[in-house]
Amino acid sequence: MPTTTNNSAPTTGVPPGLPAGRSRGRRQLRWAVPLLLAAVAFVGYALPPYVTLDPSRSRLPVPQDYPQYYPLLVAHILFGSVALLAGCFQVWPWFRRRYPTAHRWIGRAYFFAGVFPAGIAVLGVAPLSSTGFVSQVGNTMLAVLWLATSIAGYRMARQRRFVEHRRWMIRSFALTTSIVLNRAWLILFVILLLPHVDTTYGGDQDAMIRAAAGASAWMSWVVNLLVAEWWLERGDARRRTHRTGQAADRRDAA
Repeated sequence: MPTTTNNSAPTTGVPPGLPAGRSRGRRQLRWAVPLLLAAVAFVGYALPPYVTLDPSRSRLPVPQDYPQYYPLLVAHILFGSVALLAGCFQVWPWFRRRYPTAHRWIGRAYFFAGVFPAGIAVLGVAPLSSTGFVSQVGNTMLAVLWLATSIAGYRMARQRRFVEHRRWMIRSFALTTSIVLNRAWLILFVILLLPHVDTTYGGDQDAMIRAAAGASAWMSWVVNLLVAEWWLERGDARRRTHRTGQAADRRDAA
């Protein structure tokens, strides 16, 4: 029986002569490097005033009748900075595959020197937010979910259920990055509400800022979590399509 040889290049979207793994690694650099640079820039801006341990340099008002507030705030910012920087490497697939040992150790740092102490600390800070009740509830919910998703991810890793571990840690990191997006949402809402200071807020600019801060406190983590779920579902759909295609190929070959 004659055989037919197909000399055409496979339609994988990878340029000839370029391994698929290397192509994926280069594509990941398009988001991994900007993500890391944004995290470094944010930490470089947010951290310095608190390294001095001087309450007068705090960017947030420090309640005089709650002496634990400032130490908890400093702890949250220090440990949260660790979580933000470590998480950038943890969600980078190329780094995870290329340096599995480093991935495990950085993952421990992300949880034990990052999310867990930062999340516990912020539970003592969020209910006293100076921007009002809406912000207090939003930030407290963020802290609870941040701890819950991270603990679930850590437990999955301990049980060697790595698929579920990855899913929970993507959710955790989405909540970690909410602090960065919070500033962007706040600026947007201030711009949108500023023309309404004299009408809706009776000329009270502080009330307008509290409203903008409350909205940004919720939007920063709700939107991030929705995007993370979309990303996970998109990946699942791709894998289902791939498996269906493979099953069809096996049927045709049989």
